[in-house]
Amino acid sequence: MRRHRPLTAEDVTELWARWRGGASLRAVARALRRPPGTIDAVVRTAGGLPPRPRRRAARALTASEREEIACGLAAGRSLRAVGRQVRRAPSTISREVRRHGGRAAYRAGRAEAAAAQAARRPQPCRLAQRPALCALVARQLAAHWSPEQIAGWLRRTYADPRMHVSHETIYRTLFVQSRGALRAELHAHLRRGAAFRRPRRRPTDGRGQIVDAVSIRERPAEVADRAVPGHWEGDLLVGAGHSCIATLVERQSRYVLLVKIPRKETDTVVQALARAVRTLPPQLRRTLTWDRGSELAAHARFTVATHVQVYFCDPRSPWQRGSNENTNGLLRQYFPKGQTLAAHSQAQLNAVARELNGRPRKTLAFRTPAEVLTSIVATTV
Repeated sequence: MRRHRPLTAEDVTELWARWRGGASLRAVARALRRPPGTIDAVVRTAGGLPPRPRRRAARALTASEREEIACGLAAGRSLRAVGRQVRRAPSTISREVRRHGGRAAYRAGRAEAAAAQAARRPQPCRLAQRPALCALVARQLAAHWSPEQIAGWLRRTYADPRMHVSHETIYRTLFVQSRGALRAELHAHLRRGAAFRRPRRRPTDGRGQIVDAVSIRERPAEVADRAVPGHWEGDLLVGAGHSCIATLVERQSRYVLLVKIPRKETDTVVQALARAVRTLPPQLRRTLTWDRGSELAAHARFTVATHVQVYFCDPRSPWQRGSNENTNGLLRQYFPKGQTLAAHSQAQLNAVARELNGRPRKTLAFRTPAEVLTSIVATTV
């Protein structure tokens, strides 16, 4: 059976440098000439989080000081004399020698290795130390709240700092299972369902051209600053077999509407969108910003039916409708890639939309989209 040599310290440093740079596990394995399983084991054990660089504390003994201690002991000097030689307190020398075998068995190399291993002990996990906080975090994760939403909601809801935790701590506790506070199954409730953190990827390219499209550059200024309600962003969420769902996001409140689309042809899409938009109050029907997908080629007919002007993003510019892009990412928790969307009824889509609209959002000061939209409608009636 062929055995692979273990990863050296230099290999591990290169592994994490390539991983942070966005390389895949297979690309890292090829670069280091190791099997992918070896790289996967290292990354997965660390939760995809590069380890923090280790630094020796100023008060800790150095390797050279341990060499001097060993030489002093071999020469028969007293602990106090050795302490004067290395400029350390006699008590520090006494503890060091006693901890590593005593005067007769003390060896500098062995003491240095043992000290380095002892320094690796993990710090207590905040969630493991606070069971009530841990149970609350687990409950909200199971409800599909993101760690950032949970952290913001806790700060807003509880005055006691002991009930606060950062979103990064939640991620690290989830991804590094050796911390033992949150169950591994809760990974599935994260937005992307990942079991460890992956490096950021470049966004995908946009799509083609729309005849007679009105450019986003001609959109009223009030849309950009989100000061006026009723401006929407939209797109299609696509599944297997060309199945799709239309997603609409109101820019000011981030309120979500999901519309079942039987087919991707423009007539079908326009008819379904118009039917959904006409259920909204007039003050919430102003503009719609769409990408360059041909499914809205009949945008003029949509505008006639709803009095909502359609504006199209620039090619390969998905960030121009960032609220909708972010929402589509959230929806992949409910509708994973590669699965058909045709089996979901409009009632099921409405239930998913209600859950999303009931989740606090950081950009809304951790209020929910439903709260914000309700206040908007109440003040504009």
